[in-house]
Amino acid sequence: MNSDDVAPRPDLAADSEGVTPLGRPRNRRDEIVSAAAEYFAEVGYHAAGMRGIADSVGIKGASLYNHFGSKEDILYAIALRMTKVPVEEHMLVLDEAGTPADRLSTLVEVHLRFLAANRVEHLVSLRELAALSQDHRERILDYRRYYQRRVRDVIAAGVRSGDFVVADPTRAAIAVLDLMNGVSWWLRDDHDIDALVETYVDYAIGGILRHRHGVE
Repeated sequence: MNSDDVAPRPDLAADSEGVTPLGRPRNRRDEIVSAAAEYFAEVGYHAAGMRGIADSVGIKGASLYNHFGSKEDILYAIALRMTKVPVEEHMLVLDEAGTPADRLSTLVEVHLRFLAANRVEHLVSLRELAALSQDHRERILDYRRYYQRRVRDVIAAGVRSGDFVVADPTRAAIAVLDLMNGVSWWLRDDHDIDALVETYVDYAIGGILRHRHGVE
């Protein structure tokens, strides 16, 4: 990888408040974020109020303000869960040993399983991005851009090694991410996530990236 290809990583410590890494026990803030996402998805962010959010969680309004100062802060926490946590957790698989195809196949799996487990939060973060303050919106976009650049860099490495046949790694990265993120619009709890992962690995690696099997 050339030095110009290295994606600068966002300052993760700047957004440490209110985001629980994968695998850690959930706390009250997590419960509020999850309940608020369901509430925003049902009534819409702009129609939602702090009282309604508190009712959806089952707590008093004063208790809600002990955790979040405004509904925009809650929306930001939802968006962070869907951007900062994947940057912290998913990018680890891109640093593992293996071919670019191996690493991206693993990323497709962890990405889809994360979306399946957090589908409502993901939809809300997509639909309501414009409702965030400018500073918060830029932070979310920084995480998304970083994630995209990391995927692009692995695709570019695969092109150089002959693993992938694509003309533009940046556009290919966007296509792979759009393919995966699109499942949130139609995925249901009764869908077979294992079958979905298998199918989408084939779509992304074999289809979009035109993986050449057996290339060393």
